[in-house]
Amino acid sequence: MRFLILGGTRFLGLALVDELLDAGHEVCVVHRGVHEPGQLREVEHIHVERLALRERREDLLRFRPDVAIDLAAMTGAEAEAAIDALGPTVRLVAASSGDVYRACTSVFEGRITDAVPLSEDAPLREGPTPDREHVPPGWAYDPASYEKLDVERVFLDAGGVVCRLPMIYGEHDYKRREEFVLRRVRAGRKRIPIGVGGFLWSRGYAPELARGIRLAAESDCEGEVFNLAESTCAPIRLWVEQILAAAGHEAELVRVPEEHLPEDLGLTGEIAQPWMMDATKAAQQLDWVHAPAPDCVANSVRWHLDNPPQEEPGEFTADDAALAAVDQVS
Repeated sequence: MRFLILGGTRFLGLALVDELLDAGHEVCVVHRGVHEPGQLREVEHIHVERLALRERREDLLRFRPDVAIDLAAMTGAEAEAAIDALGPTVRLVAASSGDVYRACTSVFEGRITDAVPLSEDAPLREGPTPDREHVPPGWAYDPASYEKLDVERVFLDAGGVVCRLPMIYGEHDYKRREEFVLRRVRAGRKRIPIGVGGFLWSRGYAPELARGIRLAAESDCEGEVFNLAESTCAPIRLWVEQILAAAGHEAELVRVPEEHLPEDLGLTGEIAQPWMMDATKAAQQLDWVHAPAPDCVANSVRWHLDNPPQEEPGEFTADDAALAAVDQVS
């Protein structure tokens, strides 16, 4: 099959290109031309600004795509631009986010509203996502217009398939999701302050999510939504322990009161609403099951240790203060 990938030059996109090529498909990556990573395998490129896709319609269709996978649509207008450019004959798959669920808002507001795991028909948000003002590095869109619910509506109305994704980790992760632990590993910290660590937040390893997206794209489903996430969800503390084990670093995790937690360890604190997604539908209809999480975490950690961020680990004054507060009590 012939696949157009809208986006596809970073992180999940790199994993998806590899997944499609390894499965024997032909790939063309459509992007702005800002990122031309050396890690991307040899594929055709089309450079175009997102909202100008219609102007390159002839080039897009000259590739004769069977499927278009949109990794980059952040607003309804961006989704509409893709569909307008591609027309009705190209099968459509869009990457969405677990932030569409009402539970996302509850996490930020400190409320408990939803049972977990969240199936595809769990209640959705009625207002904007709580962290919509945050724009990931390298992205170009107006955060005031960010809305994956709008993206989903546009693609589903056109008969497309939507894949809702969890927190993503893995090789080439520019958000460096594991860095809150790994920066302490690099600094040789032997005692790490931590909160209760019971928060359940679904995660997914980029190559495994790419495999799920491929299977959704190869299927004959229309107008369907699939959650893609690890089959089981380790609480945050257990995830921290998996990261430390994968790094081969022995450190004591010291429970500290909420008010003493360093800011970058806030994820380990008391978060009332679980944000755990149910991927049963993908298992049943796509025959997709996420590989064992500890193995995936180990792969990711090895890469990030071999490819550290340019900046130094930073200082640990807040860690020392938190540990001192606990030591004084004991």
